[in-house]
Amino acid sequence: MIRTDQVINTVQMIQKENLDVRTVTLGINLMDCRDAVADRMASKVIRKIEKYAGSLVETCDEIGAKYGLAVVNKRIAVSPAADVASGMGRKAMVRLAQALDTAAASTGVDIVGGYSAQVQKGASASDEELIESLPEALLSTERVCASINVAHSRTGINMKAVGRLGEIMKVAAEGSKDRDGFACAKLVVFANQPEDVPFMAGAYHGHGEPEAVINVGVSGPGVVCSALRRRIENDGAENLGLDDLAEEIKETSCRVTRCGELIGREVASRLGIPFGIVDLSLAPTPKVGDSIGEILEILGLDAIGAPGSTACIALLNDAVKKGGVFASQSVGGLSGAFIPVLEDSALSRAAAAGELSLEKLEAMTCVCSVGLDMIAVPGDTPAETLSTIIADEMAIGLINKKTTAVRIIPVPGKKAGDRVEFGGLFGGGPVMPVHNPGASARFIRFGGHIPAPIHSLNN
Repeated sequence: MIRTDQVINTVQMIQKENLDVRTVTLGINLMDCRDAVADRMASKVIRKIEKYAGSLVETCDEIGAKYGLAVVNKRIAVSPAADVASGMGRKAMVRLAQALDTAAASTGVDIVGGYSAQVQKGASASDEELIESLPEALLSTERVCASINVAHSRTGINMKAVGRLGEIMKVAAEGSKDRDGFACAKLVVFANQPEDVPFMAGAYHGHGEPEAVINVGVSGPGVVCSALRRRIENDGAENLGLDDLAEEIKETSCRVTRCGELIGREVASRLGIPFGIVDLSLAPTPKVGDSIGEILEILGLDAIGAPGSTACIALLNDAVKKGGVFASQSVGGLSGAFIPVLEDSALSRAAAAGELSLEKLEAMTCVCSVGLDMIAVPGDTPAETLSTIIADEMAIGLINKKTTAVRIIPVPGKKAGDRVEFGGLFGGGPVMPVHNPGASARFIRFGGHIPAPIHSLNN
């Protein structure tokens, strides 16, 4: 049982260390909004979202004020748009995206996710229409995020879709070149995408979910940083081992997760909606002191990206999961450590200094919770190269039976070493070099399907 007095004491103890509930995300099933007429479908979607989410922002703010713990983002995740608008064509898909944007604005939420398709084994005609509509949908909306699941450990990788998405990214980036290709920051490509992720851009409301549900994404890199610094100052670095520091991370993650679950359950209770899960991921922000990279530095890395970085992020990720699982009755989503370069001040700094490369980031994604996240690359990076970057990351998820994802931004007109600034939680940082661009084009042009790995011989 969660005791509110324990949570309040925890909040009072760490309120100056960037602890927040990063997102309360309301999942809504829109399958009953399907209609043969696009405008009628759009009207149904807006009405249903307003019905369930009309008081979401107000409720989150009231509960956050009650406990002194801010809910930074209020978000909505909906049923995959490819299913909601199935059989209606590309214009109807875009109309649905615009309806989602209208509903997000009218309810005051920050972002809505679910402009999505699941194509890991193959794409239906509707899935293909949604993929082709991505540039127009992302460019004509402000708050809509898209996600495409192209791989699963049980089915393999849909390389045809991977190849097309590289081309789609180039079109979306060029269409938003006045904003440094920002449209691509709202698109993520997944392997093994969970149905209950509260974080964007990967949130959608899966078919195995209730009619409506509250999912919570907690955060707290700053809290973990402070806890580690205190432990080292109190005990002395010479008296501590990595196991001691892992224990400190675990205990801190436990307290943070309890805070998030309390907030989520109270929001759900007030709205009369079931509570779903806590995603206990450490999600950084561009703010100094709220960084995964700073944790890695405290753990002994003088250069993020140096040998040992993968082991360090593995220690962090495992300790976060252990602490969160102990604290919560319902853990889900991604739950671990995110390493989004543009959204993390220390990672961005390391990339700008040349200490952190794309290749080392890929290695670190083998043991973190997401993948290549919020990475800016030169605008002239070939579409085939973007696709093979996606394919590499999907292969990591495929073989390791874990979620991986790619959110990469080819910045029009900019080259490696230039800087981009998106602002807010999207942050900013360097354009990272891509080695051997174009050298894997023949591979991606084969298309087809990479088979699933064997599951009967797991020794």
